[in-house]
Amino acid sequence: MSASPDRAGIPGDPPGGGRAVAVWSIGVAVYFVAVIFRTSLGVAGLDAADRFHVGASALATFSLLQLLVYAGMQIPVGLMVDRLGTKKVLTLGAVLFTVGQLGFALSPSYGMALAARALLGCGDAMTFISVLRLGTRWFPARRGPLMAQLAGLVGMAGNLVSTLVLAPVLHGVGWTAAFAGSAVAGLVVLVPLVLFLRDHPEGYGPKAVPKPAPKPAPGGTAAAGSGGASGGFVRRQIRESWAEPGTRLGLWVHFTTQFPAMVFLLLWGMPFLVEAQGLSRTTAGGLLTLVVASNMALGLVYGQVVGRRQSARIPLALGTVGLTAVLWAAVLVYPGDRAPMWLLVSLCLVLGTCGPASMIGFDFARPANPAERQGTASGITNMGGFIASMTTLLTVGVLLDATGDNYRIAFSTVFVLEAVGVISILRLRPRALAREADRVRVTIPAQEPEQEPEPVPRACPLPETAGREAP
Repeated sequence: MSASPDRAGIPGDPPGGGRAVAVWSIGVAVYFVAVIFRTSLGVAGLDAADRFHVGASALATFSLLQLLVYAGMQIPVGLMVDRLGTKKVLTLGAVLFTVGQLGFALSPSYGMALAARALLGCGDAMTFISVLRLGTRWFPARRGPLMAQLAGLVGMAGNLVSTLVLAPVLHGVGWTAAFAGSAVAGLVVLVPLVLFLRDHPEGYGPKAVPKPAPKPAPGGTAAAGSGGASGGFVRRQIRESWAEPGTRLGLWVHFTTQFPAMVFLLLWGMPFLVEAQGLSRTTAGGLLTLVVASNMALGLVYGQVVGRRQSARIPLALGTVGLTAVLWAAVLVYPGDRAPMWLLVSLCLVLGTCGPASMIGFDFARPANPAERQGTASGITNMGGFIASMTTLLTVGVLLDATGDNYRIAFSTVFVLEAVGVISILRLRPRALAREADRVRVTIPAQEPEQEPEPVPRACPLPETAGREAP
């Protein structure tokens, strides 16, 4: 039985297996620790305000700065992964976020703490794209969606560890001991990373990126230094990745699906539930945990569906956006001052689908780019959701100040950004899917001669074979 186009392998597809799982697990462990460090401030907000003697706006700057650094680093990190390889970038990231977490533990002032979080954000930004690259280099292409969802699942588990483990430790042993002790986890994952992680299986490395010849200097000799060649590599990687409709479609899918849950979890969910809905902090915290649990449960479902049927990507992404918009609208326009608990629970369950749906963006960028551009394409895609999240975080805050804490008006921002994203997805979808289908038609015939049970008479060439030949 021949493989369907949705599940067909590609020439040079890695075999996967036990060693692939072991190597990938090392990379995912680094990402797991990075997420713990990233979300650690979420359980220490009140303690940070007391320690650094700052108000709510200065405290929110920690989250905004972290998102800004993370989003701004995505394309540089993608270029680094393509140029230097996964191991070097992941090692640098682990060193940076470990130093950042330790610096945050020891910071005596708000300014130094802010600098430590920026350093942590730089290291954190290097982890996820590196893990995605490991998945594409160690596992067959048909496993790509599942491996990406599993990576996201591990990240959400790191979020839970911050909530369930770091919070009580912080209140038990104090600020410095809790954050400095957690920094040890960075050293623990750094050891197997340096000793055992490999960029790809032997014989399955990506094609070497050709280096442009240096331009001759005015005197006729080649210009000294590699700055021109490096600049040419960067421009070429970004230009060629962006030229692919699949990369741009991936960015807009990520943009449209991720931000409602991230804004809710990162900053505005707790104030909305406590101030606008009148819940206790304990009940509100339980609803935030429900978002994380829903994300973890549905991540595997989304990964399996997309892995088995690539045609489900757009319906899943748009369905998630539509369902999120419906639930948000129901909560915001519900008669009276407060929505019922069953409706808030439904909203949190649906917000849990945003993370898995955002991973579909990478499933458009991945097949649109060759192995040597995977890092850059993933970086461009990953910027989408974080740009939308930063925009919404700031806009909601401004509208709350301008309207006297009217959450109904402030959260209407969600619908505006979702509409912009859906329009962009529908605009790019035909071109991206057509390009992807062309690649499938080129790939499958390359494997067919090895599968034919008997030679075809050469006196009468097959019409479909003749039609598929390159001009």
